[in-house]
Amino acid sequence: MIELDEVSVAYRVRGGSLRALEAASAVFPAGSLTALIGPSGCGKTSLVAAMAGLLEPESGRIAVDGVELSGVRPRTAVIFQDGGLLPWKTVRANAELPLLLRGLPARERRQKVDPILEELGLLDFASFHPARLSGGMRQRLGVARALACEPDLLLMDEPFSSLDALTREALQDGLLDVRRRHDVTMILVTHSIEEAAYLADRVYVFAGKAPGRIAGLVEWAGPGGAAAAAGMDACVAAGGAAARGPGFRASDAFFARCAKLRSAFEAAVAAGDTARDTARDTARAAARNAAGDAAGAAGGGA
Repeated sequence: MIELDEVSVAYRVRGGSLRALEAASAVFPAGSLTALIGPSGCGKTSLVAAMAGLLEPESGRIAVDGVELSGVRPRTAVIFQDGGLLPWKTVRANAELPLLLRGLPARERRQKVDPILEELGLLDFASFHPARLSGGMRQRLGVARALACEPDLLLMDEPFSSLDALTREALQDGLLDVRRRHDVTMILVTHSIEEAAYLADRVYVFAGKAPGRIAGLVEWAGPGGAAAAAGMDACVAAGGAAARGPGFRASDAFFARCAKLRSAFEAAVAAGDTARDTARDTARAAARNAAGDAAGAAGGGA
């Protein structure tokens, strides 16, 4: 289980700092697949970097299985939008990279990685370099490299956003297959309402911009959905990802999910716009008042 308690993330900029995310609190149950959705600049990627231990929060607490996070965890894997593949290394060498960094000998690396490449349909291309692979194959290679370190937490930052619709759907189904075979908690950043509705058990909706915030949580009820966090294990055992498949995209349940999530997203964006406008108007009023006070003081002094 991953727990966030009032987590804020900020970046140093000239003359001060820029807060990307403010006071985010959330719970990600073990074994769940949770999506993070929101407008660009609302702090989703910053939160993923903080959960990966790559970025230290400005304030707040991140805990994994009750242990406070203090840097990179060996069993946390990250798949970035661009894949992060090394173009000069082969498919097998890219997949083996986490194991190489841990000092495992070549034979042991191959024994661990080849079954994963076979599972993802890449073993026949093990000697290829990334430039010879399709976009979908490169993304599958990113998944293979993540699985090589046997993670219990898999963080994904828009891993399918650059792909065409058909390839994207195929990889979404592949991700559900990976989830069925591997005991891993998944957190997915996406800008796609349909992708979140199809893949996730639950969705955190973000709003605002610099700083962004978590505006709400959408959970599904019924077959293939998640109940409250306490019921997650029972939900997964009863079906979970197994209840979804290509036919689910044409079902009334899927369209209902999309409608529910779109409504929550639009409400969050509207609330964020209102909060931004209010803050802007307040700042302008304060500036006018300060200018008036300064002018009055100058006039009185004259």
